[in-house]
Amino acid sequence: MLHRATPERLSAFSDGVFAVLITVLVLELRPPELPTFKALLLLWPTWLSYAVSYLFIAIVWTNHHHLMRYATEATPRLLWFNFAHLFSVSLLPLSTAWMAVSKLAPQPVAFYAAVFFLVNATYICLTWELIHRSPGIEVPSTVRRIMHFRSVTTLCLFGVAALVALKYPLAGLGICICCLILYLRPDPRGVRMRRSPR
Repeated sequence: MLHRATPERLSAFSDGVFAVLITVLVLELRPPELPTFKALLLLWPTWLSYAVSYLFIAIVWTNHHHLMRYATEATPRLLWFNFAHLFSVSLLPLSTAWMAVSKLAPQPVAFYAAVFFLVNATYICLTWELIHRSPGIEVPSTVRRIMHFRSVTTLCLFGVAALVALKYPLAGLGICICCLILYLRPDPRGVRMRRSPR
């Protein structure tokens, strides 16, 4: 059925997956056992874990939606890169729950950062397929270099975060949060990509 796929259908399917993941993520939140604000505050590792994950999914969704605007054809390569990207994002609820339950223990936080690494790696594959390999997209060489530098830099930082988290989990999580800031804007600041006229 791959030959029947279109960029619009692929984008709509992906949007549905992201929506489900955010719903699953929120449904995993549990209230404190005691009816006090103190009990609620004691759950700060859980709230921090889920807040970061919610922000992460929102940023990934925004960047994915931005990239899919440049899809002119749902090629088999694009389909599989997209499925790989969605699979990596689907690991986020599991890694978030484990990190929250463990109260930010080293190994769960390291696994969490490793999921970030995998999501970023598959995003790089999507970027390469949709922008770097597409002749119908006009992107100045400077912008391509900026996007490439951002992707590779954050990929390395997520890898470093996973290693650092094994000894300093809060520092590892902090590195992940800093990397997310770089993706708040899908395009480099002040730049808009254009399709070449047909």
